[in-house]
Amino acid sequence: MAGMPPATLDVSDAVVRCLVRDQRPDLGDRPLVRVATGWDNATFRLGDDLAVRLPRRAEAVPLILHEQRYLPDIASRSPVAVPVPVHAGRPTPDFPWPWSIVRWVPGAAAADVGSAERRPAAEGLAEFLLSLHVPAASGVPVNPFRGVPLADRHAAVMERLGDRERYPQAAALSAIWTQARAANAWDGPAVMLHGDLHPGNILLAEDGSLAGVIDFGDVGAGDPAVDLAVGWLMFGAGARHRFTDAFGRAVDGDTWARARGWALVLSTAMLSNSDDNPRMFAVGEFGIRQILEG
Repeated sequence: MAGMPPATLDVSDAVVRCLVRDQRPDLGDRPLVRVATGWDNATFRLGDDLAVRLPRRAEAVPLILHEQRYLPDIASRSPVAVPVPVHAGRPTPDFPWPWSIVRWVPGAAAADVGSAERRPAAEGLAEFLLSLHVPAASGVPVNPFRGVPLADRHAAVMERLGDRERYPQAAALSAIWTQARAANAWDGPAVMLHGDLHPGNILLAEDGSLAGVIDFGDVGAGDPAVDLAVGWLMFGAGARHRFTDAFGRAVDGDTWARARGWALVLSTAMLSNSDDNPRMFAVGEFGIRQILEG
């Protein structure tokens, strides 16, 4: 059974309460509720309009720092809400790593609604990505697992597809992977990337339109195809065509081919590592179905 990586440090509500009271006493009496425990971070809602975000394992510490550094600029361009940091938390004897207080982004996670209810978000998600994908400044990190050449992910994908019980469609998926790897490599400037764009990190308004995007821990620079893969993770065929059409000439055919390959990278990562997380397992299953459809 393959699941989420274990926490190096399982932070308690009491510790989070102390951190807030010590470093932001003006916010110390607000209600505090744990709302999410992800691969890398724990998130607590702080009152109505803020959240506390803390690493749950050592590998996630740089990710918090990246969010603090790059999200303000991303927010200045974004047409929808993102969790802008309002306080960069300092380590303490009770919690040895940096942490953040960020803006709470309201909305329903797309992972928690059916694909039909996600359709109205297609154009808005394209607009968000067009605002995000600007050339990255020098010094923006490259994530070795996201936005890199597909060849760098070949061994991992092949290893996952070797599990024929989990992937009975492995032959068809391998052929799609070969096709994606044959596409021309990204030859433009490295652009700013979300890096982990899937329905769990996309928030919808009541009418299904895009309300916000969260969890920028994998923010970095590289090939935009990794974010464009969300077309397969998020939408059925009809809405996906609206999503791709919304980019017009800003995205070429080779980039869309690589994006389908990235959808396979991300879907297999979820399907192979989420036995203890039915929500992400379902995202991976949906992605595989959409990749096979085209």
